[in-house]
Amino acid sequence: VFAACVALIFSQALSAETMMVEASKDNTLYESSSGALSNGAGDYFFVGRTATNEMRRSVLSFSDLGDIPPGSTINSVRLHLFVSRERSASTTLSVSRLLADWGEGSSNASDQEGGGANASSGDATWVHTFFSDQTWTTPGGDYAAAPSAQLEVDATGAYVVESTAALIADVQGWLDNPDTNFGWHLMAGEGATSAKRFNSRENSQADTRPMLEIEYTAS
Repeated sequence: VFAACVALIFSQALSAETMMVEASKDNTLYESSSGALSNGAGDYFFVGRTATNEMRRSVLSFSDLGDIPPGSTINSVRLHLFVSRERSASTTLSVSRLLADWGEGSSNASDQEGGGANASSGDATWVHTFFSDQTWTTPGGDYAAAPSAQLEVDATGAYVVESTAALIADVQGWLDNPDTNFGWHLMAGEGATSAKRFNSRENSQADTRPMLEIEYTAS
């Protein structure tokens, strides 16, 4: 019996595969009662409360899961991010499953991008899922009440949101039901200045773009 169990475990380990998935879209939700600001094509996205007391949240999606065979089991999920600018103390980054689809338009903020740009057609904003006629139920984004994962972020550099049961469940759900894959909502502690800037999928430094590392076992 012991030998059979060892053989089974060894067989499962051999069949496990790991793939890296690039982000398919990202955007920043800049706090604005009119939903006038976005940054769909920018080099960066933002989370946290700024020194001028405005909130920033971000939305991030990995929809290209087609290389994972249908029916596969997701074993682990790791989210790779890169903080490229910060002027605040350590803060908790929360990664939560989004409950509505959203867009990435052609808006492109200037300079350090912290102030955003005029939202373009199809952009996600603080108010809109798709600017200018589709909206979130709640301004700032519609997301699951319980975060799928959290991570302390502080200085600039690379960060990894390590695998959790909830992250695995999110990706498993997206694989099994692609129509529910709206990605994740990212936010930081908003009680005090906490703003952090992350490199986006459009950033010229390819090795600092958001990446999703998925280990799976084909059925």
